[in-house]
Amino acid sequence: MGQVDGRVAIVTGSGRGIGREIALRLVRDGAKVVVNDLDEGPAKETVDLITKMGGKAVACNGDVSAKDFGDRIVKTAIDAFGDCHIVVNNAGYTWDSVIQKMTDEQWYAILDVHLTAPFRVLRAFQQHFRAAVDKERAEGKRVVRKVVNISSTSGVNGNAGQSNYSAGKAGIVGLTKTLAKEFGRYDVTVNAVAFGYIQTRLTKPLSAGEDGTIEVQGRQVKVGVQGGRIAAMNQMIPLGRGGLPEEAAGSVYLFCSPDSDYVSGQCLVVNGGL
Repeated sequence: MGQVDGRVAIVTGSGRGIGREIALRLVRDGAKVVVNDLDEGPAKETVDLITKMGGKAVACNGDVSAKDFGDRIVKTAIDAFGDCHIVVNNAGYTWDSVIQKMTDEQWYAILDVHLTAPFRVLRAFQQHFRAAVDKERAEGKRVVRKVVNISSTSGVNGNAGQSNYSAGKAGIVGLTKTLAKEFGRYDVTVNAVAFGYIQTRLTKPLSAGEDGTIEVQGRQVKVGVQGGRIAAMNQMIPLGRGGLPEEAAGSVYLFCSPDSDYVSGQCLVVNGGL
């Protein structure tokens, strides 16, 4: 019996990186998971990994910032597994520029994926659990549900060249604290995790002159960090390195588990002690 045995979890952006590790961590402790990625291939890989582990998962792919996505992914969880207990809003990417060079398209694209999308997912989640809680309480049951929103140290401290991303990640902390107050009477905890430097494809080391990019909805978006900057960051981090995706997943799992049933409205900074 795992700590989240029988629970149903939604993890956005779980086809790769931190999101995949969160999904796998939840499955190892007994949860069933709705996997999501913008692209079908990575999501299928995660679902296949979960199936090989003996777990259960389904995919709900597509753009999390689409207007119907929140309703669609919550419906997927209910249709596949009959309920929804855990929501992890993890999907996102960066599209950086200093403010004088940032376009409206850049601004809204990043705010939509990091702030508007979680808002819509959680609005749909509330519409589900409101009725479920009434039924559970009528039966004498108390079920604690969990929300974990992924923020960033850029949202806590700001970061040059990331006014869009920093604003979105600061906004998700405000949303977290507000929904902790709204959802508490339904036994739903709402917390955030703000990551510092975690070793993913978005922060992969680039050699001199290399220009890393990923494609997001037809856009070529620059990713990666120059090796010299990574070396400087590693010197500043007391633990001497960036975190691993599985370590990042562990901090999220804390807020998904019964160990945090009386913790709500908090933002945990995970940065190796920086």
